[in-house]
Amino acid sequence: MKEFTGKLAVITGGGTGMGRALARQLVAEGCNVATCDIFDANLAETLALCEREAAQGVRISTHHCDVGSEEQILAFRDEVVSRHETDHINLLFNNAGIAGGGSFVLSDRDEWERTFDICWFGVYHCTRAFFPLLMASSEGHIINTSSVNGFWAHLGPETPHTAYSSAKFAVKGFSEALLTDLRLNAPHIKVSVVMPGHVGTHIGINTSKLFGHPTANEMSDAEVDSIRARLNRRGIDTDGLDNDGIRARIAQQRTDWVEKAPVSPAQAAGIILDGVRNEEWRILVGDDAVNLDERARKDPKGLYDPR
Repeated sequence: MKEFTGKLAVITGGGTGMGRALARQLVAEGCNVATCDIFDANLAETLALCEREAAQGVRISTHHCDVGSEEQILAFRDEVVSRHETDHINLLFNNAGIAGGGSFVLSDRDEWERTFDICWFGVYHCTRAFFPLLMASSEGHIINTSSVNGFWAHLGPETPHTAYSSAKFAVKGFSEALLTDLRLNAPHIKVSVVMPGHVGTHIGINTSKLFGHPTANEMSDAEVDSIRARLNRRGIDTDGLDNDGIRARIAQQRTDWVEKAPVSPAQAAGIILDGVRNEEWRILVGDDAVNLDERARKDPKGLYDPR
């Protein structure tokens, strides 16, 4: 699929980040887009941007959908068929994700399972729901967003990342398994797995919003003390910081995650779309992703060495 003009793309998690950037770049190239998100205000902003940047005649639709719910995914699919007056789609970007449930031992079980439901079952159920529409197309492509945490299951030796990593490993495995299945049984459909490193998205902000986590300024002293202990375990000296200093540091880190990221959402979207054009089944996004991939292949045991 070298050209996207006149095609129809479905994008989950289109309210911010890579999903929004994908929508903007696709509509500018003449691709029709249906995108969903759980946060309606974010979707409205995406729609406004896309309408300003879209090529003439492009159709854009936005849909409220929690991809952790198969029922809502099926409703999303039916809305796409109705609003785009179509019997097929060409591109399915399973992009939506959140980042909660860090510790299997300590994190709340509901948060852990909610994270897994969105990051894994969202991919699975969306692929199930939209697959007949891909089969009905003359050419189709499934693009599943995994992560470097799909081959590196923590954020460093002192930071567990269990729910997200488990889901992203599942997404990677599912995508690789589809390579053979599609080649044998639906050869007009391709699949790619996207492995981003640090991209400047709002995944942390959106995760906190979804779970009702406090902002840095809203954190209680007990919550700050817990974070202080975690920083100390990572070898970060906090003796010179009172609790308000810790809060300020956390707020700055969240800002820096977006503003000082080595790869912007727009750059990531460009890499992904180039990968789709070139039928790359494995798309690494960012130098950090490339480097971690090399390390994982050369020394998988060493990735988990706490020293």
